[in-house]
Amino acid sequence: MADQLIRAVAADGGIRVVGAITTRLVEEARTRHKLSYVATAALGRALTAGTLLVSNMKREDSRINIQIQGDGPIGGILVDARLDGSVRGYVSNPYVELPPNAQGKLDVGAAVGRNGYLYVVRDSGLGYPYSSTVELVSGEIGEDLTQYLATSEQTPSALVLGVFVDKHGVEAAGGLLLQVLPQVSHDERLISTLESRLASLPGFTPMLRAQKTLPQIIEDLVGDMGLAIFPESQLLRFHCPCNGQRMLSALKLLGEDELQDMIDKSEPAEAICHFCGDTYEAQCDRLTELLAELRLENANRA
Repeated sequence: MADQLIRAVAADGGIRVVGAITTRLVEEARTRHKLSYVATAALGRALTAGTLLVSNMKREDSRINIQIQGDGPIGGILVDARLDGSVRGYVSNPYVELPPNAQGKLDVGAAVGRNGYLYVVRDSGLGYPYSSTVELVSGEIGEDLTQYLATSEQTPSALVLGVFVDKHGVEAAGGLLLQVLPQVSHDERLISTLESRLASLPGFTPMLRAQKTLPQIIEDLVGDMGLAIFPESQLLRFHCPCNGQRMLSALKLLGEDELQDMIDKSEPAEAICHFCGDTYEAQCDRLTELLAELRLENANRA
């Protein structure tokens, strides 16, 4: 099944539902970054969350950045998700592995750490990004982002995230975002029913592994609450816009002296993109051209 995102509403528009399957893009992240099992689960949850959170933004060039900095051995997590369905991200220490937790599951909370901060930056493309910071709740990512939505955006929400990975790779990954909007926030019975159903979910990946589709999963959850699933689905992908030209532009920032020193030592320049792991190399002849361009630019500014 292709990675995709669908949107729905229930309770006469009072409940917003977004569902995403991210199996392939999380597998691509795993192979690109050579992630351990627990690092795959942690980054996979964050990548999925990024696609879900950015889906509610409006402008085509909207994007959201999620940074998680806990005191666990995995270090930081950084995700960049865009409204066009592309997402990328990385963890500081991709090789960390930990024993399973008490429930026999990958211990994402211990890997991330339960003390630290979650930073979210929403960029609607207007030049004025909105940033928020909240303390981590558990390091499990879903609970931390749910806390962010409740405190920073003041929207009662539930975020269900899952990644199932074994020795063959990522078998299933995805998630659900449910948000209770103001027009039904006073309906205690509705909210209680929704909370009870969410609590009884076996998890997101078990449903995917049971061959349930996104519409079926959402139907099981809120199908009797006036559910309306939007007919359009959006394809999702792991994508990084880095390229060689950007790498060359960054090299100019080193300055004339540094570039000349690299040329004198016959040292090619190499840059690795943190987000996707791609490597770019500039040989000495290209560095010589770059130095000439930089000198001309500097002379024109003088």
